[in-house]
Amino acid sequence: MIATSHFPINEQIVLVTGGARGLGLHIAHAFLREGARVAVNYLNSAQAAEALAAEAEGRVCAVQGDVRSAEAVSAMLQAARGHFGAPVTTVVNNALPSFSFNGDARAHADAIGWKDMAQQLEGVVGGALNTVQAALPGMREAGFGRVINIGTNLFQNPVVPYHDYTAAKAALLSLTRTLSQDLGPDNITVNMVSGGLLRTTDASAATPEAVFDFIAASTPLRRVTTPAEFADAVLFFASPWSRSVTGQNLVVDGGLVKN
Repeated sequence: MIATSHFPINEQIVLVTGGARGLGLHIAHAFLREGARVAVNYLNSAQAAEALAAEAEGRVCAVQGDVRSAEAVSAMLQAARGHFGAPVTTVVNNALPSFSFNGDARAHADAIGWKDMAQQLEGVVGGALNTVQAALPGMREAGFGRVINIGTNLFQNPVVPYHDYTAAKAALLSLTRTLSQDLGPDNITVNMVSGGLLRTTDASAATPEAVFDFIAASTPLRRVTTPAEFADAVLFFASPWSRSVTGQNLVVDGGLVKN
């Protein structure tokens, strides 16, 4: 197929990992709103994924699988292609290993172990690598690809001791940049969208209200970014307007961090 510099969002087939709940569900809704077809990956949230598939009338394929398994991810991509009759062109790496965003409950430097770090690295970096590798043949066939990784503003503003989570997301940023260099000749862009604390997702439900208030007061917009606002920013990197943007990290946190 002859490469095109871009596909409109409504011509894209999008895989959202961890797309049945939390931020992933908002991202899936945003793509559906713009007319895309969406493969919603889930690990345990079968009921939520199937509910979204029923709601979207054929434009959603619910695909169960652990992104840490290359075999499971390959099966997800094959299932999505079988459902939609064409390959996935756009991947949003959103899936996150089990994690509670409550700084008071996280291990500090004297207590955190390598097991904690390895769990996040395997899920965040290993999962993203698996999805990209599984999607590559289809993207090359289409002559077009978009990879959007979900990061964090804790790189620049490490105000809570999320050592394992932040290290894994920082590694994902490095992978974003190296993949963008490697895959650019295939007309595949690779970018990251990084948020701060979002009001509210499943992961941030444990965050004390005082923390939300403090962050809101610290931002120029005087409010905490919502998952829906964050999801809209993800669309930019799939849209034709970003066709010459790759290897970048867009921080979406109401201006708390200047990137």
